[in-house]
Amino acid sequence: MAKVLVVEDNGDNLRLISKVLERGGYTVGAAVNGTDGVNLAMKEKFSFIVMDINLPDMDGLEAAKRIRETGIDKDVPIIAITSYAMRGDMARILAAGCSGYFEKPIDPLKILAEIHRIIGVEK
Repeated sequence: MAKVLVVEDNGDNLRLISKVLERGGYTVGAAVNGTDGVNLAMKEKFSFIVMDINLPDMDGLEAAKRIRETGIDKDVPIIAITSYAMRGDMARILAAGCSGYFEKPIDPLKILAEIHRIIGVEK
């Protein structure tokens, strides 16, 4: 079973994303801030990472950059979750090392298909 890291500080969103991923056959590891997310990404191997952008200690863009800089697994897809929909945000998110993003609010019926589309997995 593939293992996924979800970095999300909002408990409701974390539970929702985790539940959807678990129903999709994934094992979920979780972190509630950027520092813990980076540390967990360095300790364990994940198939992909779902990263909230607005985190309390370090934002998700900085966390994604740090994960990329470690070189541990430079190819692991990092998918940003954001409520930002401003011009230029997509470019900033991709420049930070993310593979793609989706916007909040999360649609639990579509999120897994959207994640698979971003990481290039057909299920």
